[in-house]
Amino acid sequence: MTDLTHWERVAAALAGAALDRTPLSLWQHFPERDQTATALADVTLAWQQQFDFDFIKLTPPGDYMTIGWGAQSAYRGSTQGVRETTHFPVTTLDDWRHIRPISLDHGMFREVLGAARLVNDQLGGTVPLLQTIFSPLTVAMKLSAGQAITHLRQRPDVLHEALAVITEVTRQLVRETLEQGASGIFFATQCATSALLTSAEYQEFGARYDLQVLAAAEASRFTLLHLHGEQVLFDDLAGYPVHALNWHDRRTPPTLAQGQAQSGRSVVGGIDDQAIPTLTTAELVAHVQAALDSLPSSRLIIGPGCVLPQTTPTAHIETIIRVVRGATS
Repeated sequence: MTDLTHWERVAAALAGAALDRTPLSLWQHFPERDQTATALADVTLAWQQQFDFDFIKLTPPGDYMTIGWGAQSAYRGSTQGVRETTHFPVTTLDDWRHIRPISLDHGMFREVLGAARLVNDQLGGTVPLLQTIFSPLTVAMKLSAGQAITHLRQRPDVLHEALAVITEVTRQLVRETLEQGASGIFFATQCATSALLTSAEYQEFGARYDLQVLAAAEASRFTLLHLHGEQVLFDDLAGYPVHALNWHDRRTPPTLAQGQAQSGRSVVGGIDDQAIPTLTTAELVAHVQAALDSLPSSRLIIGPGCVLPQTTPTAHIETIIRVVRGATS
């Protein structure tokens, strides 16, 4: 079979069609280089030029969707590359009433939208580019140091009002990023886990708003759902209108094969991001090969359960690429 382009390879994997090889993408944060559109675009393009992945997940700072509502943060050396919030806009129930509609024309929203445009312009649309979009309830968690979970049980009406506002802003963000050049979205929820919520609670405060956001992604050519954390509520999200699903499959059920069968969609995973930095080369090769063997289907894209740690050796990334690209589907 002749070599496919990045887009052809990803599209084939999403459709369950014939492949020249299993698609691959890895991603990590770029702390301190993710604060402006130009810097984030430059470091993203350098990452892609170095490794030539089959799709790009744009990785803006994890708190970018909270800054417009008054959150403040600083990078303090996290090995995951994430910033630490130093000021939370919501500390009491009454503070939710200050969550009002905000513009995307300034601040971090403008920078992140601009980064997607710059990356796509440079690549000419040759590589799928996914913008990171956090679910409304995840944004509420980030705005409140996690107190949203307590508050939704104390005053559900107050949380629903705030979530409705966050949802509408997020819908606008999705539409705008697709217009600016992103091919699709990496839709991340950090709340779809039984460690935080019951299934019924997630349906009311999570899925209700998630689905509104996903409805705004109608123009997305590749929507990837990310379920963050362990004990994920996979059953509740398996039917979401997305092209593929990604979760910490090496650390929490279901397995890749089970998740693919249950959702009927392609799956992205197989790489234990937390373990990668400390594996020997031989262990890493076995790890990647096990991922490739776990789902003998063209419905698989190799990727991490979450962002690669900053401590991941470049040689390890190169080993992953060598094993995946040396395998045939």
